[in-house]
Amino acid sequence: MTTGRRRRGTVRLLLAGLALAWQQAVAGGDERIVLVGQETLSAAQLGLTATGEPPGHALHLTAVVLEQTGWTRREVLAAVAEVAALLAPCRVGLTGVDLLQVRAPERFHDFHTPAARELARQLQPGRPTLYFVRDTRQQPAFDAEAIGRGNSRTRPELADSVWVTRAAPDVGIVLAHELVHVLADSGAHVAAPGNLMEDRSAPDNRALTVAQCAQLRTVGTRHGLLQPAAPDRGR
Repeated sequence: MTTGRRRRGTVRLLLAGLALAWQQAVAGGDERIVLVGQETLSAAQLGLTATGEPPGHALHLTAVVLEQTGWTRREVLAAVAEVAALLAPCRVGLTGVDLLQVRAPERFHDFHTPAARELARQLQPGRPTLYFVRDTRQQPAFDAEAIGRGNSRTRPELADSVWVTRAAPDVGIVLAHELVHVLADSGAHVAAPGNLMEDRSAPDNRALTVAQCAQLRTVGTRHGLLQPAAPDRGR
């Protein structure tokens, strides 16, 4: 389910407040992973407005942003909002996002399976999880990677996660593409101009077919990543 671009090649984290200064020591000395900020933003706070048919399924995301990797809060939230817009035609509505800001030693700044597993074990964030990192040390090197149930058997901590690097173009489209891989638990690509699941992401590749939507809703619900949407009594 690893999907590259143009490369050089329901458990929630609960805090009693940032005043707790939650810290977890990681293996290998005094290195620490520190949660330095957390906020939950609703769909309204993300600037999302309801259009078309009401969603049948609800999605809540967790975004983990590593400090000193070049990502800004504005960029991350703009990308999440674009993901919401791309999934809306499948009647999947984003209800909100938990935004976690994390300070960690530099070895965690680039995606590498051993470090990523350690990071995920320490944080235990809600799923599905979007990780915003600096680069990758995996080979072959991809701008973004999706890890679903089918390709996480040897690394269960990483199930239901997407890892996106600063090299990724069109970040919102790339994230949506990878998130569809996770929700559908499939690494399949299609050769259909304009489809979000084309092998290489591009600004014009934004659409999903009825069958693709049905698969991501069915599998995503089965895996607990999507929930039945509450009825909109205002309609």
